[in-house]
Amino acid sequence: MGLRAAIERLPPYPSLLLLGVPWLAIESIKLVALVVAGEGHWLSGAAFYVCAYAAGAVGTERLFVIVKPKLVKLPWFARAWARLIGVYARTRNWLFKCIVSSRAKRVVRDAPGRGRTP
Repeated sequence: MGLRAAIERLPPYPSLLLLGVPWLAIESIKLVALVVAGEGHWLSGAAFYVCAYAAGAVGTERLFVIVKPKLVKLPWFARAWARLIGVYARTRNWLFKCIVSSRAKRVVRDAPGRGRTP
């Protein structure tokens, strides 16, 4: 039996608590990175901090993928997740419309016969 199988068997609330483990570990490592930078080792501290941030993001994401099916069984989490996904979708659509609109305006503005005359 692997670690993933053991995590998948956890009930919803222990799964939610498990998401805090990488966060706590990475935040303490980030503090160590800041101490290293504070001692005058700026590049080492900055590299350590960036690596800790990346490891935390990747680790938390992988763990969330595993425990998400359990978490969406919690009614309050399912509602919050649905709202978050809705906000993400509306923001993505709004940004897409802005980008397409600005490109269309630029194409019309730069079209031959419009705009500046030489």
